[in-house]
Amino acid sequence: MARGKQQDTWEFFGELLKERRETKGLSQGELGRRVFVSGAYIGLFEQGIRKPQLDVAERIDEILQTGGIFERTVRKLIDTSPYASYFHAVAELEAVATKICEFAPTVVPGLLQTADYTRALTVATHPFATEEYVDEQITARLERAAILKDATRPEYWVVLHENAVRAPVGGHEVMAEQLEHIIALIRRRSVLVTVVPRTIGAHAHMTGTLKLMEFDDQPPTAYTETEFSGTLLDDPAVVKQAQRTYDLLRVATLSPEASLALTESAAEDFRRCARTT
Repeated sequence: MARGKQQDTWEFFGELLKERRETKGLSQGELGRRVFVSGAYIGLFEQGIRKPQLDVAERIDEILQTGGIFERTVRKLIDTSPYASYFHAVAELEAVATKICEFAPTVVPGLLQTADYTRALTVATHPFATEEYVDEQITARLERAAILKDATRPEYWVVLHENAVRAPVGGHEVMAEQLEHIIALIRRRSVLVTVVPRTIGAHAHMTGTLKLMEFDDQPPTAYTETEFSGTLLDDPAVVKQAQRTYDLLRVATLSPEASLALTESAAEDFRRCARTT
């Protein structure tokens, strides 16, 4: 399903939710309390701005006695999403987050990736993928990154391990363009990037990514991902522990100025190698 069609379906979801809620004589706040979310959340669902998770859709069906229509709609949209099943909810949360903090130990995070960098990663991990699949992954990544261009974009803090800056993903030309893209975002103050140098070896044991997200109308969440799976965490104690881990990583980084200088130097090295090969 194309992304535009998905958006149309979410808008239909919201219109139907409003209609069924009002038929039952419930306010947004009353429905929210019964399905364990805020009334403001229900309003965002109805406007098509926020997408409910599957368990919330199931509770809405139960309260409004809709015969499972909301659950089926959410399942359909998840099944046709370009994202892995464990990442679908994360992509939706990114779009409404007010602050995102991310640690990337081995590769550039998706919100910062260029099309060619994404292509190189996708082909490397899916060597038999069709061109249609590769293009779909590129489009999904670039659409996610559009939040950094929005006037209401979230604060975006990124801690990169130096390995992610130095690894020649896609070759020297692709990597030079990728780092130049990050540098441009830093200079536009769209993102704050700091780098954990290789000399700080104690942090190399963290092989998975870590993403922290904050919101206006809900508690913060954390997301961790390894090569084959990801986990969205909302338990306050676990999220607090993840935030402490991120704080410790940030303490180990170079300053923003030194991190930018390192990234610029790496980009120049890749650009020089690209010219000589």
